[in-house]
Amino acid sequence: MNYDVVIIGSGVAGLQAAIHAARKKVKVAVIGKIEASALSKAHIENYLGIETSDGSKLLETGAKQARHYGAELFPEEVISVEMSEGGFIVKTDGMKDLACKALIIASGISRNKLNVEGEKEFYGLGVSYCANCDCHFFKKKKVAIVGNGSNAAVAALLLKDYADKVYWVAKAVTASKELMEMVEVSSIEIISPAWPAKIVGENVVKGIVLKDGKVIDVDGVFIELGAKGAADLAIELGIIADESGSIKVDRECRTETEGVFACGDITGQPWQMAKAVGEGCVAGLNAASFARKEVE
Repeated sequence: MNYDVVIIGSGVAGLQAAIHAARKKVKVAVIGKIEASALSKAHIENYLGIETSDGSKLLETGAKQARHYGAELFPEEVISVEMSEGGFIVKTDGMKDLACKALIIASGISRNKLNVEGEKEFYGLGVSYCANCDCHFFKKKKVAIVGNGSNAAVAALLLKDYADKVYWVAKAVTASKELMEMVEVSSIEIISPAWPAKIVGENVVKGIVLKDGKVIDVDGVFIELGAKGAADLAIELGIIADESGSIKVDRECRTETEGVFACGDITGQPWQMAKAVGEGCVAGLNAASFARKEVE
């Protein structure tokens, strides 16, 4: 599937970028689940011209506008991004490969946490939120992936090529059918329904204790509770996020990697809708212009 511009994230920044890019008459795709946006559960009362508004309704209207101008929306999760000759390939959990000339990262910065004992204490000492970043540290070791969805499945499939043993702990497995077919023929051991009560160890992670009292001995715990984080995607594109997980952009919303733009919360504070809308506009226009130049 070939596009001029692919936008990762269907929050307010991503949808605004889609509207402006599509109006430039380029082929645009948006990947992301609207309900996963932080704005979907927000009540808006500080945006110019809107006294009060429900975030989910605003996003639904934005999605309708983006479609009206020709953007295609895919309510899926991104599992990887890679550079290709003349652009980028974005892979989704629905097994779609979307090729594009320009890429916009608008997926926010939140990392969902387990909020259990030991998670904070062992962060960086066996607890990780990025399988791509840390898989090399767990060669020939035992690891647990915690999460229900497609990104937990992707992390488990990645770690099986490094670790001696991979456990996938889930309340209920909700990964895509295509990914589950790959998991089921692998050595990954699914433990479900189950959920961690705490992470234990001495200086480093030694195991997890499940809510039913069962103890699993592991050297690492990879927490995959949501869509792939923008910082993870940035790493795959050679972009280094700062300590807060933010990506540096210039006034044109360009990142350090040519053809990659970013907008919204991922570019830093303030984390406000007004900033996200403005940056979405800038990123959408400039990504469209870049894609047109590359096509010509």
